Amino acid sequence: MKRFIRTRCDDYLQDPNISSIGIGYKTVKGKRSSELALQFSVDKKVRPEALEDVTSTPIPPTIEFEGVSIPTDVVQRTFKPAYLLVQPEAIQKDERKRRLDTMVPGISIANVRTTAGTLGTFVTDRRSGDRVILSNWHILNTPHGVIGDPIVQPGPFDDNRTDLNGIGHLRRSHLGPAGDCAICSVESREVDPTILGLKTGVGRLGTAQLDDRVVKSGRTTAITFGVVTRVEVITKMDYGQGVTASIGGFEIGVDSKKPPAEGEISKGGDSGSCWMAVDAGNKITDIMLGLHFAGEAEESDAEFALACNATAVFEKLEIAPLSATGPEVLVRTAEAANEFRRGFNPGFLSFAVPLAGFTDTLTNDLAKLSNSREIKYTHFSVCLSMSRKFPRLVAWNIDGSVIKKVSRTGIRFVKDERGGLEAFQIGDELYANNPIDRGHLARRADLCWGVIAEARQANRDSFFFSNITPQHERFNQGQRGGLWGRLEDAIFEDVDVEDLRVSLMGGPILRKNDPTFQGIPIPTEFWKLVAYTDSADDVDKVRAFILTQRNLVDDLVEPEALELGEFQVFQVSLRRVEQETGVRFTTAFKKLDTMPAGPEAVGRPNARLITTQADLFA
Repeated sequence: MKRFIRTRCDDYLQDPNISSIGIGYKTVKGKRSSELALQFSVDKKVRPEALEDVTSTPIPPTIEFEGVSIPTDVVQRTFKPAYLLVQPEAIQKDERKRRLDTMVPGISIANVRTTAGTLGTFVTDRRSGDRVILSNWHILNTPHGVIGDPIVQPGPFDDNRTDLNGIGHLRRSHLGPAGDCAICSVESREVDPTILGLKTGVGRLGTAQLDDRVVKSGRTTAITFGVVTRVEVITKMDYGQGVTASIGGFEIGVDSKKPPAEGEISKGGDSGSCWMAVDAGNKITDIMLGLHFAGEAEESDAEFALACNATAVFEKLEIAPLSATGPEVLVRTAEAANEFRRGFNPGFLSFAVPLAGFTDTLTNDLAKLSNSREIKYTHFSVCLSMSRKFPRLVAWNIDGSVIKKVSRTGIRFVKDERGGLEAFQIGDELYANNPIDRGHLARRADLCWGVIAEARQANRDSFFFSNITPQHERFNQGQRGGLWGRLEDAIFEDVDVEDLRVSLMGGPILRKNDPTFQGIPIPTEFWKLVAYTDSADDVDKVRAFILTQRNLVDDLVEPEALELGEFQVFQVSLRRVEQETGVRFTTAFKKLDTMPAGPEAVGRPNARLITTQADLFA
């Protein structure tokens, strides 16, 4: 049934009388049976002979799909986005419709272009780490909205003093199968993530199942309970002003154990509310199942509401829950991120690749996090120099068999602020309007592997300045011929790597006489080692390289201009890396070194000049 909906729903939703398709229990003689069916909701139920009057085709009792006969059911439902249903009310404004100095989920909010909806919850923007507000696309974006639009609390329908009520700006939105959803920034006022009237907030996400009991707290009908009546629902929605979309989610009906006081589980203005799970003991949990986006119209045969799937919304908008513990907001996403921040894995290959150590002097210069000089991220670890404010060493693993293509759009370079680490990182002040790039040591594309959530966390982690060193654009950028990032490409192109698994270490060679630029010493050389098992001869190998951008940044002349030139790459021994950097490798690891005997490069003892990519692993 799920596959049918996902592959065939668009064919049926083109019928003007069909409003949605989902999975629910078949209704027989007005009562729910125990038989699951594909439920087609229609704007109007008619007899077969009258179908032409509503420009529709009949839905058969069963549908053949993938060799299976699937029963169908037809119910009468008409849904409309809740903000279109808002009507004037001749009553005194309650707490949900007033301006609140401390905002909470369940109160009025909207784009300045529309009327009023509900502030769903506060979440963390996983791209930036900022605390933001979650609600609907049609509440925060609207058909004619643009990113950056001002958002007000309460919505203009409840208080038209929009110049005084601004609380943030539209940041991101989506309208489609993943949901009707958007987020906006929080730029003023205090926040409390506890949902109004529910004594809990969104701490976890769940997937709605048939007969799940749920509750929401909305701007108009306040607290109402419901029961999940259909899942895997795709609904054709008309948002007016020429905007229509197919929205994924689930349907909610009246909970007979807790029916709404006025018979309505939702009304106009409730859009954006969070539907929270209610457990078997009638306790309201911190598990969010859905984001309310529509209620039934007057023509429907019963009281129903629609919600987007919470998991799809959070995935699409790249957000995560906050911890709801009262006005003191704690970011639970830090715990979620740390689930994947296991750092460099020395046992990643069939042989040990121990994390390098340092001389005593350099060890004492390394920043600590949680009393450890190894700062762990997703798939990589960093040893950070407190004096130079650059990483001395980054070690990372690559599993080429499960690489994911993850977008970098919208991700900013930021300082890692955990445990005071921001004091030991140089940020954007160095990189503006000059040929110096923010050069990843552990390359972003190398780290994006594993399950999608893991790959995305690695993607974000790669943009911490603790993983960045200043690299001349011609040294760093592959399209300009830079070899720093192409070493990994060459491995997989030119070497038969066992299981496509590789471990790497690298970093800048920080010298006391490095040339300064804008008052900051710039490293002119970098080192990198690559460890892998060569399937061609079943031999464990380690290759080390020194890459110099000395001719690109040597002599930083006034007025702070960079001289251009060429860069060079040398294969060197691990012992040479130790001499140049102060790092220390184990004796067993150094025995795997593949530095060949032969002519040395002029001026470079124990070094072999690399002139082509083919030379890298020759």
